[in-house]
Amino acid sequence: MNLEQMEYIVEVANTGSFTKAAQNTHVTLSAISQSISLLEADLGITLFNRSRGQGALPTVEGKQIIKKAQEVLAKVNELKEEARGYSNTLSGELRIATIPGPMHLLVDVVSSFKADYPHVNIEIFEKGPNEILQDLEHSRIDIGLIVLNDEVINRKEYVTFEKLWEGKMVVGVHPNSPFAHEKKIKPEQLVGQTLVLYDDKDLWEDTNTLISKHGKANILFTTNNTKAIQNAVKRGLAITVGLEYSFTDIADIVPVELDQSDVSPVYYGWVLHKGKHPSQASKRFIQRLQSEF
Repeated sequence: MNLEQMEYIVEVANTGSFTKAAQNTHVTLSAISQSISLLEADLGITLFNRSRGQGALPTVEGKQIIKKAQEVLAKVNELKEEARGYSNTLSGELRIATIPGPMHLLVDVVSSFKADYPHVNIEIFEKGPNEILQDLEHSRIDIGLIVLNDEVINRKEYVTFEKLWEGKMVVGVHPNSPFAHEKKIKPEQLVGQTLVLYDDKDLWEDTNTLISKHGKANILFTTNNTKAIQNAVKRGLAITVGLEYSFTDIADIVPVELDQSDVSPVYYGWVLHKGKHPSQASKRFIQRLQSEF
């Protein structure tokens, strides 16, 4: 067994497909299939059950071998990163995904980090929290920046989450709305109000749970287009719910605190995959986050 074969079986396990694994590793389908077949012959076991309809599913024995291969590859990456750490020049790729809203806060951190480490190529994606967690699980990103509550944190066993600050939920309203002059808005006041929400399952469920205790939620639409949400509020067509930093410096939207006395607080912070060794670039960026917030 060599490192290349270990990379192949891990990628097939992650994607559930020989074809997708070949695309992701930039080799031909026949090359990856032949390499894994040779490995199976060498080990004397079948690693994957192949099926046109079901894709490639690891066998019981295969799961154990793949788990060991993941551990070996993680150690190899750790060795490489350790070696790079002795170099004065930090380089490599850094893929960061953040929820919509705090992008303006993240830009300042990225700018100062890039000034100190110009050889690190940085990609930033704006996504919903569930998509960020999925990307993290499948190694499509290095760091996620999301909002979680204690319940979700405890449920996601494969991630390490560090809180940067506690988030405050607010209701975004038009300046002419009767709510604009309130100090706090109670959940029961949202009954019958037209809402637009960011397309995130946890946000939708939390908002619906808050309102449904008192009546029915009237949700006009959900979308991952933050501009569409802002436009609906600015035109007085609806109100929205989100974290306070999502409305920083946005004209014609007034954020009013949502009274959540019976709901656990939410936190903004970074997440890493617990089972994967972070790169030196990831470690340095997290250190920068911790010093800036």
